[in-house]
Amino acid sequence: MIHAELDVQYAMNAADLPTVALLQLWVDQTLNFINDVQDSPELTIRIVDEIEGRELNHQWRDRDNATNVLSFPFDCPPEVPLNLLGDIVICAPVVAREAQEQHKLLQAHWAHLIIHGVLHLLGYDHLTDDEAQQMEALEIAILQQLNYSNPYL
Repeated sequence: MIHAELDVQYAMNAADLPTVALLQLWVDQTLNFINDVQDSPELTIRIVDEIEGRELNHQWRDRDNATNVLSFPFDCPPEVPLNLLGDIVICAPVVAREAQEQHKLLQAHWAHLIIHGVLHLLGYDHLTDDEAQQMEALEIAILQQLNYSNPYL
């Protein structure tokens, strides 16, 4: 059973943010489903407001808006014995707005975006249709194991 070393940074306050225990569950469920990860991988999840989310999206993706999730995989040199996967940044106000607009449970949307971010850290992407189908299928399967419904319906 893989258990991630998780550093959670709450860079904003809101009543409906997921707990560290929920974030840990979603990360660990993803890592164990993929099952191609070394023991005790490390990652950071930073929960931000729209100002920081917009700044990061502008800096790293040249887009002038806050987005729901950004993933920053860490490419460790082979000779360095670190098991650092990278960082995930989640913009809480965007997540809340999307959940409401899409008529989704907020917790289910958080779970989906954390899973999505972890998959990016593991090298999955959705740049092509085939990649998107593979990544979405993994997200759906992991969410189902957590008793959340298909977010793409």
